[in-house]
Amino acid sequence: MDLEAKKKAFVTLGDFLRQFATNEFVKSEKVEHNDTFFSSFETLIETSVHYNGWFVKEQVLFAIQSWANALTEENINQWCSAYDFSIEPLKKVGLILAGNVPLVGFHDLISVLISGNIALVKLSSNDQKLLPLLAEYLQTVEPQFAERLLFITGKMEGFDAVIATGSNNTARYFDYYFSNVPHIIRKNRNSVAILTGEETPEQLTELSKDIFTYYGLGCRNVSKLFVPRGYDFEAFFQGMYAQKDVIFYEKYAHNYDYNKAVFLMSEFKLLDNGFLTIKEDVSYASPISSVYYEYYDDMEDVIERLKNDHEKIQCIVSNKLTADSIAFGQTQSPQLWDYADQVDTLAFLLKL
Repeated sequence: MDLEAKKKAFVTLGDFLRQFATNEFVKSEKVEHNDTFFSSFETLIETSVHYNGWFVKEQVLFAIQSWANALTEENINQWCSAYDFSIEPLKKVGLILAGNVPLVGFHDLISVLISGNIALVKLSSNDQKLLPLLAEYLQTVEPQFAERLLFITGKMEGFDAVIATGSNNTARYFDYYFSNVPHIIRKNRNSVAILTGEETPEQLTELSKDIFTYYGLGCRNVSKLFVPRGYDFEAFFQGMYAQKDVIFYEKYAHNYDYNKAVFLMSEFKLLDNGFLTIKEDVSYASPISSVYYEYYDDMEDVIERLKNDHEKIQCIVSNKLTADSIAFGQTQSPQLWDYADQVDTLAFLLKL
């Protein structure tokens, strides 16, 4: 299958998604196959919350907007420019997807397709609607994808390689079960922010997006802060205020009430602004509605700590304090070439 045909299909999908990038859906006569897919996708966006209570319209639209921004001709060409696509491996790649945030497994799917392999997709029970419709759109735009994109409902068999995402517990099972084939196994990871106390109000407001987008359910959500000893959290909480309406969502509010009660009953010292608690803790993974923090005395100690714990870290947010820092507010808007766990998925797939 010609690489340019694959690229064109992805660009066309990006055009389709851009119609839904805001609350006001705008149907364009220039977008292919709208008569077949526009109304169906519009309905799915509105009803996704019925299949997963965390997939409220606002969060689904954020995911769609991120993909609409990513799937441009310029971005796709830049993504592909670093690789040799002269040979299609045509291997069957099993994809075991997570479902914590909308379309979380879509990057793996398009990576398999553009690499010239065959995707055998095992969906998460928490995200079974959005991705199949986009897959159907791709197959309609480019019929050659029809034999290269299959959804598996039973036991996955006949695969040549696997990319599986799960918890630390399921990762041990995956490592054992898929040990005889090339594989990428993804475990739990968390994202952190390093603050100095010199951040601008705008940067802290942007940080609130890194914390609250998808209600904090993603591995790219900041769940831990490193702050200098004596840090005044007043400016931090002012930055978080932009997300105050999150408490009006019932599922989030229940988690906030429950986790706050657990912390208080355990007599932990908390800081609280009415919709977010922060707690001093050495762990990286905080519960929904809470962020952990840890004081530091020497920035170099923090940097060394994060280097040693790199297998636990997905993103580092800071004002360029580390070589791989992500700017405030950007963790949930990765580029096509920003790979999960810093493992080059496309290079792995092209070598099969």
